Amino acid sequence: MFLAKHRLNELPGTVYLVGAGPGAVDLLTLRALRILEAADIVFHDALVNPDVVALAIRAEKVAVGKRCGRHSTAQRFIDKRLVDAARTHRVVVRLKGGDPSIFGRAGEELRALRAAGVSCEIVPGITAALAASAALGVPLTQRGVARSFAFVTPRHGDGEAAHDWAHAAATCDAGAIYMGAGDAARTAADMIRAGRSATTPVAIVTDASLASEHIEWTTLRNLTEHGTTPATGPALLLFGPQFTAHADESAALASAIDARRYCK
Repeated sequence: MFLAKHRLNELPGTVYLVGAGPGAVDLLTLRALRILEAADIVFHDALVNPDVVALAIRAEKVAVGKRCGRHSTAQRFIDKRLVDAARTHRVVVRLKGGDPSIFGRAGEELRALRAAGVSCEIVPGITAALAASAALGVPLTQRGVARSFAFVTPRHGDGEAAHDWAHAAATCDAGAIYMGAGDAARTAADMIRAGRSATTPVAIVTDASLASEHIEWTTLRNLTEHGTTPATGPALLLFGPQFTAHADESAALASAIDARRYCK
């Protein structure tokens, strides 16, 4: 039985924090699909693929997206909507891009739900770093080269103290930077100041797993000097020594293309 059992003295509904995965519909888990099909109401993030949202065929759908630099729904309002929905609906879904537990504000929502006596469950999804790794054809860890991997973000909420994320990124063999592409030059400079080599290869993967997927190879030094092209979709930075060979191949190919253009 995939739906959680309700305990006594709780509200009638259960809230499922469901990971929508990186974007491609066929990367959704079977458990997530079954819960979406049974959902009465779905509160979904702005970046969730509309085709994934559409799988909730019988549910009311409510957009509660939070996007940097744009109007977004306050977290406390989302928390209240989830609690209120559990009073009147049996299956309530909070649909989040990637995995709910990785930079998905799951902690705030779980605390609010539990405080209100609402039964809740996390349904994991494929996070963007895994989809980006698959797109590159390079593993996130590699024997003898990259034995540790960090999930980091330079972003922090209003009123929150800044975190030394760059130190964590500098001390791990490799890692993924979420929500760092929008200010890539500063992100790269912070990593270099924290001790990461300026020649560290970086892959910028936009729209991982989708038809619009785009890959750009660079280095931390190049990012500090030139930044990156503004992304049209969610972008992730991957760094680590295991990407060196692919970055070199990409640079060689780009040089060859430029040479052919010059000869013409």
